[in-house]
Amino acid sequence: MLEALHVGSGKVRELYALGDDRLVLVASDRISTFDVVLPTEIPDKGRVLTGLSAFWFARTRHIVPNHLLALRDNGRSLECRRLEMLPVEIVVRGYLAGSGWTDYLERGEVGGTRLPAGLRESDRLSEPIVTPATKATEGHDVNITEPEAEDLCGRTRYRAAREAALAVYSFAARHAEHRGILLADTKFELGVDVDGVVTLADEAVTPDSSRLWPASGYAPGGPQPSFDKQYVRDWCLGTGWDRTAPGPSLPPDVVRGTRERYVEAFELLTGIPFARYVETPEIVL
Repeated sequence: MLEALHVGSGKVRELYALGDDRLVLVASDRISTFDVVLPTEIPDKGRVLTGLSAFWFARTRHIVPNHLLALRDNGRSLECRRLEMLPVEIVVRGYLAGSGWTDYLERGEVGGTRLPAGLRESDRLSEPIVTPATKATEGHDVNITEPEAEDLCGRTRYRAAREAALAVYSFAARHAEHRGILLADTKFELGVDVDGVVTLADEAVTPDSSRLWPASGYAPGGPQPSFDKQYVRDWCLGTGWDRTAPGPSLPPDVVRGTRERYVEAFELLTGIPFARYVETPEIVL
């Protein structure tokens, strides 16, 4: 077995190379809000992200190829094919929330898509929309228009990635709603393999990359309860934090509540007890 070489760190992941054609993505228990990594970790968060990503990769490979080769390190790491990554994230929104709601209030549109007047916060959109963003190694990602994304990626590649993202979102949203969760929005990262085939990468439909709402309590007209890190965002803002580093330390009850939300999202979406995944990670494949 080749020795893994550390080649990079993200906000919540460590990246290792296995030769020229494979990577290992290690999901840490770090958590970031407003692009600032907080000093307090969330136990088991990394395993939740890895397990859910593997779950979705296994169930959407008929829609679009993905980079997953194997689960490693007791369900914390993904061994993946190395890709040429596209320089944009593709966000698919099925509901009006977050920065999409802010943009709608200011301009009546989201990511260049004009929306009907009179929509409420958290309203379901008549059909999902795509809002690309550039990927920032530090600080905030920058929302861009689809023509700008085409210029960055090339029209053919971007269009293929866009269609794949919409198809995976639709598949995941149907599955999640059947399991009692609304997939309000989610972001995807895609690349191309050695043959130029657009391929799903990074993570897929996790509490870090998505807004996940309990379907039973859905009530448009304001923010929704969530299974994602909005709980931590809300607590941080309640402290008066100005969204710049360093972020505040999380108290034990917020750590516990955040872990519970992540684990509950895993169990609801997969139908698999989290403890069973920890014992046998391959059960999600």
